[in-house]
Amino acid sequence: MRAIVIREPGGPEVMELRDVPTPEPSRGEVRVRIHASAVNRADLLQRLGMYPAPPGSPSDIPGIEIAGEVDTLGENVTEWKPGDRVFGIVGGGGYAEYIALPARTLARIPDGMSFADAGAVPEAFLTAWDGMVDQGGLAAGETVLIHAVGSGVGTAAVQIARAIGARSIGTARTSGKLDRARELGLDEGIVVDGAGSFADEVRRRTGGRGVDVVVELVGGSYVAQDLACIAAKGRIVVIGMMGGSRVDFDLGLLMRKRVEVRGTMLRSRPLEEKILAALALDRHLAPLFARGALKPIVDRVLPLASAAEAHRAMQSNETFGKVVLTV
Repeated sequence: MRAIVIREPGGPEVMELRDVPTPEPSRGEVRVRIHASAVNRADLLQRLGMYPAPPGSPSDIPGIEIAGEVDTLGENVTEWKPGDRVFGIVGGGGYAEYIALPARTLARIPDGMSFADAGAVPEAFLTAWDGMVDQGGLAAGETVLIHAVGSGVGTAAVQIARAIGARSIGTARTSGKLDRARELGLDEGIVVDGAGSFADEVRRRTGGRGVDVVVELVGGSYVAQDLACIAAKGRIVVIGMMGGSRVDFDLGLLMRKRVEVRGTMLRSRPLEEKILAALALDRHLAPLFARGALKPIVDRVLPLASAAEAHRAMQSNETFGKVVLTV
């Protein structure tokens, strides 16, 4: 099969389209003919040698989400049949024509959704749902602060917040991204300046109360600002660290406000938790897509051979939503 292989750690140019062995499904697994995969920050970090794939996943083939058709069934698989349209999160290996993975980690693609759109769903929407709802406990009537609101996870979080009846405030570096996010249901937008200052404006927009949940996709100095503008008993869920992995904030304020700070990551979770993630995709998110309450946000679609171009586009931070690779 054809796959994008990372020759060595480095820039986008180290990714090469090669012929590699086609995987065979083991007991409890299926082989999926991949039609689309999307580019994620994890792929960029893996290419740089900064984020190795978890055990059992290809170390040199990036790609952590896939959409395609079931091709071959392993022993004891009864929930799928060849030709079923499926999508899900994987530990790696998504930039390829085929992948073998546990059957129970997949969900069914909603009728009418294209493979390109489906490829943009699993990582962004599952990450947003898991962080904001399952762990952050966001409920109807509450307010959520969503950073990097033009990213894949950001655009997903805005739509999920709207679907469950929460108010959303988003941040971005440009007003253009905020304008586009408003079309998805964003209630309030804040352009963050070069110093990364937003807490005062968030407090002003919430009448001094602050927000109930923060979807933290930037990290670094943003976390101290989050603490300054979160409400008492609020929840900060750290999902990304584009702005740095170190934080410096006031523990006294954390204690006085009784704030909960959590970190989360989907890729390295054990199989049991990945099965639960697939159930969330199937039970909670797919029905919302089916009735039009959610939609994938795709910035551009490129062929697999253009993976380097796709990485450059994401690195530019000028994209809105997901960059999808078709296979």
